[in-house]
Amino acid sequence: MTTESNTERRVLVEPTAAEATEVAAELFKTAVCDSVGERGKCRLALAGGTTPHALYQLLAEQWPAAEVPWPDVEVFFGDERNVPQDDIESNYGMAQRTLLDHVPVPPHQIHPMSADAEDLDAAAADYEQMIRHIVPAGSDGIPKFDLVLLGMGGDGHTASLFPDTEALHERSRLVVSHFVQVLGRHRMTVTFPLINAGRNVILMVTGDDKAEAVAALLGDDPQRKKRFPAAAVQPAEGKLFLVLDADAARLTDLYP
Repeated sequence: MTTESNTERRVLVEPTAAEATEVAAELFKTAVCDSVGERGKCRLALAGGTTPHALYQLLAEQWPAAEVPWPDVEVFFGDERNVPQDDIESNYGMAQRTLLDHVPVPPHQIHPMSADAEDLDAAAADYEQMIRHIVPAGSDGIPKFDLVLLGMGGDGHTASLFPDTEALHERSRLVVSHFVQVLGRHRMTVTFPLINAGRNVILMVTGDDKAEAVAALLGDDPQRKKRFPAAAVQPAEGKLFLVLDADAARLTDLYP
């Protein structure tokens, strides 16, 4: 089922998480192919966490039949845990095992975050400068990713932009490292100015525990929206695709 709230946002609801994953894969492949066709490259930011795991596996399984131009893809990451890249908790490590080891993206075009560096603020600044160097900027001077892939937690966090953290209000830095009190650990994350500069943003949300946040995101109560950081995902000039399963949409009128 598809509903369109305006020309910038499409909400797609599927009966199961597996079907939502298939829809997200089609959107992913279309964005990559269109970007390469129009600009010769696709510069994208991958999500971490649990939701994209199945998506990465599906994209890997579909290669090479899907004919995605992986050699023309430049891979960045939206956030990272403060662990080494070979740690089981690493977002980069998860993406590598499930997707990047199985598709022909040149290694020098894969850019993990150094979220376990001794100086995390310096590492975040370095990552921002790398993005600025590689990803062409729009008229506002902010790099424009061709595709930003996001997930969302039950508390409404996306990337590592958690409720009640200062990173939510960052407007000048595009990548920050911050201490997330609810986790008791540091995270490195892109910020909303960089996310919202994206040409295509896919926010994939599955699971019953996300239903309250989804209802707030799609509702009309601005005070309720403020509780959930993902409500701030609003691409200025790009397209937002909100891909849901029935469990995540159960508190809305989008799916019976």
